[in-house]
Amino acid sequence: MSSVQSLVDKKKKTFIGLPAPLGYVPGLGRGATGFTTRSDIGPARDADDIPEDRHAPPTKKKKTEDEEEEEDLNDANYDEFAGYGGSLCARDPYDQDDAEADLIYNNIDERMDEKRKERREKRLRMELENFRKEVPKVQHIFSDITRALSSVTAEEWANIPEVGDVRNKSQRNPRAEKFTPVPDSVLNKNRHFGETSTAVDLREQRFGGLTTPFPGDLTPGFNTPATNIDMKKIGQARSTLMDIKLTQVSDSVSGQTVVDPKGYLTDLQSMIPSRGADISDVKKARLLLKSVRETNPKHPPAWIASATLEEVTGKLQTARNLILQGCEECPKSEDLWLEAVRIMPGDQAKHVVAQAIRQLPQSVKIWMKAASLESNVKDKKRIFRKALENVPNSVALWKAAVELEDEENARIMLSRAVECCPTNVELWLALARLETYENGRKVLNRARDNIPTDRQIWITAAKLEEANGNIKMVDKIVERALTSLHANGVEINREQWMKDAEDAEKAGSTATCKAIIHHIIAIGVDEEDKKRTWMDDAEVAAVHGAIECARAIFAEALSVFPSKKSIWYNAAGFEKDHGTRESLEELLQRAVAHCPRAEKLWLMGAKSNWLAGNVAKAREILALAFQANPNSEEIWLAAVKLESENNEFVRARKLLQRARTNAPTARVFMKSVKLEWCLGELDNARKLLEESVKLYPTFPKLWMMKGQIEEQNGTIDDVRQAYNEGLKKCPTSIPLWILLSRVEEKARLVIRARALLERARLRNPGCPDLWLEAIRLENRAILKANAQSLMAKALQECPLSGILWAEAIFLEPRNSRKSKSTDALKKVEHDQHVLLAAAK
Repeated sequence: MSSVQSLVDKKKKTFIGLPAPLGYVPGLGRGATGFTTRSDIGPARDADDIPEDRHAPPTKKKKTEDEEEEEDLNDANYDEFAGYGGSLCARDPYDQDDAEADLIYNNIDERMDEKRKERREKRLRMELENFRKEVPKVQHIFSDITRALSSVTAEEWANIPEVGDVRNKSQRNPRAEKFTPVPDSVLNKNRHFGETSTAVDLREQRFGGLTTPFPGDLTPGFNTPATNIDMKKIGQARSTLMDIKLTQVSDSVSGQTVVDPKGYLTDLQSMIPSRGADISDVKKARLLLKSVRETNPKHPPAWIASATLEEVTGKLQTARNLILQGCEECPKSEDLWLEAVRIMPGDQAKHVVAQAIRQLPQSVKIWMKAASLESNVKDKKRIFRKALENVPNSVALWKAAVELEDEENARIMLSRAVECCPTNVELWLALARLETYENGRKVLNRARDNIPTDRQIWITAAKLEEANGNIKMVDKIVERALTSLHANGVEINREQWMKDAEDAEKAGSTATCKAIIHHIIAIGVDEEDKKRTWMDDAEVAAVHGAIECARAIFAEALSVFPSKKSIWYNAAGFEKDHGTRESLEELLQRAVAHCPRAEKLWLMGAKSNWLAGNVAKAREILALAFQANPNSEEIWLAAVKLESENNEFVRARKLLQRARTNAPTARVFMKSVKLEWCLGELDNARKLLEESVKLYPTFPKLWMMKGQIEEQNGTIDDVRQAYNEGLKKCPTSIPLWILLSRVEEKARLVIRARALLERARLRNPGCPDLWLEAIRLENRAILKANAQSLMAKALQECPLSGILWAEAIFLEPRNSRKSKSTDALKKVEHDQHVLLAAAK
């Protein structure tokens, strides 16, 4: 045994059972390297086996905890403001003190950020606004145009031309498709195509397969039918099919069948389900509704839905059968009967509605439907009377029945209607309108007893009294109405009553309108808000076209605030716009009686009479105004204007002389000088000017008039002296500077004129008028370069001046004015001078 074991051990190889050495390739020693086995490409080794890569890159040695990475202190990692990217203290321990210090610094940073937040946000907003001005959005560019679209009328929209057809000729005029009908022979030949037969043909049994009794030259071929085609029968079948389809889409009108030949294809298309559902969906819905009907046959919506589905899918008769079956199952369903009446045609609908009435005699909708099916008025009346016997308390039935009757029968029916429906206001009011004055009062009294909480009955009673001339009762009725409604717990809604007043005015009941305003205007308004609220009410009434309502509101406001000038002004303006001259003068007379110190009211009265040609009345009003306001400059000047406009210059001169004594003002002296100047009395004008400039040396218009009078005489030195004296007293008067520069320009002293305008700009910086005059001076002197230079300086000092930008546009050559206009519109988009210059 031992010898056998030793032999076995000697034959056993030492590498059997051991893993292959690293890099071992089977068969490499004998040159077997031209093939690849599964073990070479597949998962032949475990994941934890030693890899075969003998030239793998050396693995990096892991750093221990003691070894720390050195800091990167290169220049590339250095920032001038923040320092090095890393932390210089990264290798130091991070303890509690460091955490506390970081927290404090974070709090300081947040606090500093909050301090600078408002300034930063303000700067960002300003930058955004400037950016929007420079580069506006498209919606901002066209904002004014889009706002203007709100005023476009419907006619203007309709007149907008349509977009032209941009298709080419072949696309606009496509070649019509040609369809060739299939011959009947082809149809007959393919009639049995694809069919299979289980019996052998008699001819094959007789003649044996393909054997034919005909000679070869007479054989009809394999596809030639053995029998003759009856073309007459095919035509008759086609006609019958067309007749069936036409019958299905026909309409029933008065028992006749009418078919529209042109709309035949449209009717066929309408038979397709219009809800866009697939055939499978229709089948599913039909199956589901059938299940609902069988499960709960007493459920009316299931029958209605089933009938509607069949109607939509074009199966009208099936829908009618279903709805009638539903009516048998649910005879007390109002909706089901109404749907059945709708689906049924003509006479069948009347039969169905008769059955519905027998089942539901109290249904108002069914009675109304039955009446709508009748075309004869007499039959409608009969149905409504029968309905009122069954449902006497239906307001809808009474209204529909009364509308079909004449006046006398309507009055009789309304008398019965108010007994059956005593709480309906409309029936009471309709009856009161049809009755006489005495009976109408009785009807309205009965209505108030039955319905004490409705205001329309009281308002109708007031209108009735006004219509019959009993104006005194109108105010009492409205007052009693408010008292009664308040006693019955009805809240007085001020807006509703104001609306009723406007409706009363539109109906012609002005007394009722005024009575309502008189009693309702102060309800729910605080004492301090009365004036403002009432003025708003008057404005709203005027906008709505309720002139009498607005006039009544003004009257109430003036009775409460008789000394408020603003109310008198508004009332006078209202009368001027909507009233007559007599009403305006009457109002102004009352106004000046309550507010004698209101100069504007006196002047409005005088102007009204003057425009009407009554100069004497205007003088009388101004005389009364002098008594009430002896020192009023406006009244004195108005009187002077009245006399001068009527060529009464002597009267005007006397009035001005009295005004200079009683109301000496700069304007009075200026008007006096102007009158003398216009009359050609230059000596008197000079004397007045000498006196006026001593009294009012800071009034620039006096110095201007003095210079212009001297210029009219042709004395340049006197003109210069007048303007220079004026500039000493009024150095900020821009027109004085400009007038003096033009005087020097007329004397051909352009240099002196230029110097004057420079002095003026130094005394009045930022004035675009002075810059504009200087630029135009250079243009008139044909010095374009100087004008361009001045314009550049002017736009720097006054960048938002529209007149300067407009002048800059015209300074440019014609081919570059468009770009200049664009720049101007960016700076001052809505300036009228720039818009006009750009338009030109």
